[in-house]
Amino acid sequence: MEQKIILDVDTGIDDALGIILAIKSGQCELIGITTVNGNVSLGKATENTCKILDLLQAGDKIPVVRGASQPLLRPQFFEHRIHGEDGLGGALRDVQVHTQPAVGFAPDFICEQVLAQSGQVTLVMTGPLTNLALAVKKCPELVQHVKEVIFMGGVVTEYGNVTPVAEYNMYVDPEAAKVVFHAGFPQLTLVGLDVTRRVLLNEEHIAALGDTPIGRYVKQSTSDYLDRYFERNGIRACAMHDPLAVAVALDRSLVQTKKLYVDIETKSELCDGQTVCDFQNRLKKEPNMNVCLDVDADAFFARFIGALKA
Repeated sequence: MEQKIILDVDTGIDDALGIILAIKSGQCELIGITTVNGNVSLGKATENTCKILDLLQAGDKIPVVRGASQPLLRPQFFEHRIHGEDGLGGALRDVQVHTQPAVGFAPDFICEQVLAQSGQVTLVMTGPLTNLALAVKKCPELVQHVKEVIFMGGVVTEYGNVTPVAEYNMYVDPEAAKVVFHAGFPQLTLVGLDVTRRVLLNEEHIAALGDTPIGRYVKQSTSDYLDRYFERNGIRACAMHDPLAVAVALDRSLVQTKKLYVDIETKSELCDGQTVCDFQNRLKKEPNMNVCLDVDADAFFARFIGALKA
């Protein structure tokens, strides 16, 4: 049976690559894409999502539903330095948008789809978890009907990417993440910086995509992204954060996971957004999620490049 997926995105550069992978893989039924404030504003994330569907000529097949325009409690915090003012590194900047978002509100859409297809829908979250937190608050029984929640966010063994300890999606809306972490999802999987930093898209990978519309798009959208990563890390590449979360939904064998208890800090001067993983069971809490701790980067790129060239 084909995997049914809802993607929840704050479409910047790597979200867009995740959308492309999901659609081009041919391995899932993408029943909708919900958008959320994060890397860019809700309006820009929605517009970017529609542009990517136009690029793939898929706008008439997949509904795009707008969600939360700000975090639960905090002000907006954009990541323009990495993703550019438009969120896509300048790619598709002058392209006219044809696909239009559907009527509705993302948390409602998530609830409706999951309840109507109980046990079949995987939620892949690649932005802040605001939409899912709102859905859980409105419909607590949602947790028993979702097949799995896979979210890109957090870091448990390394340093953060927006503060010394916090990953961006968790930092933007840690209160939403806390709701999701404690909601009781039977299958909740954290795809964090611990593994996404090991899948680095480089110029050789980009060249392998060829001189095609998608290949040209990837090259243009990631150009500045590669520069920013080089400035910080000394490697001209970019981490495939969101595409890896999508890939995990398509093929769990790409990663090694361990069931652990993870919570998130929301009341700290220095550590807000830090995902705290109890490796030694010091808190005596039941494990609440599958934490990705290792990844087969070569297998990921074989899948990613193969899908985008298909």
